[in-house]
Amino acid sequence: MLALLTQSLTNASFGIYLPKFVGTIYELLSAPISTLEIVVAYVGAAATKSIVLGLIILATAALFVPLRIAHPVWMVVFLVLTAVTFSLIGFIIGIWADNFEKVQLVPLLVVTPLTFLGGSFYSIDMLPPLWQKVSLFNPVVYLISGFRWSFYGLADVSLAVSLGMTLLFLAAALAVVAWIFKTGYRLKT
Repeated sequence: MLALLTQSLTNASFGIYLPKFVGTIYELLSAPISTLEIVVAYVGAAATKSIVLGLIILATAALFVPLRIAHPVWMVVFLVLTAVTFSLIGFIIGIWADNFEKVQLVPLLVVTPLTFLGGSFYSIDMLPPLWQKVSLFNPVVYLISGFRWSFYGLADVSLAVSLGMTLLFLAAALAVVAWIFKTGYRLKT
């Protein structure tokens, strides 16, 4: 899951930032394609690459340790939702950034701490009660919890809450992307 999060962000942010950097974004924006097609292309490519990488890591892990997936359909659902959501976030970062340092700023200073504090390597039940409540404001907790449940049948929060919060996170990212294209924020200047 950690590789999926980071690869989704990196692939999408650099995928849209580089055309901005070299100036080919203007050809893309003037092409007779819709903004939906642009977003689906960039986000779809980043998410697909991340999913393939995640499945390769899963297959490699299966060679070394006994692997049992309790709910394989839900694993695929959370895998795809996480890849698409973080690819959208990466797309937003790539559009927002106006230099290479900013492309790495958000993943380094925001997403990495959220990932490490989101229960990636531990259950949030191990935390003191106050920090358990604080952790529930971290969207990564819900992604990790749903993914963990799909493997082991154990989760920090219920499956419905994990799925709902993941979809809410996805909807928020979609809303920001829609706003970016509606206003032309950092695309047309």
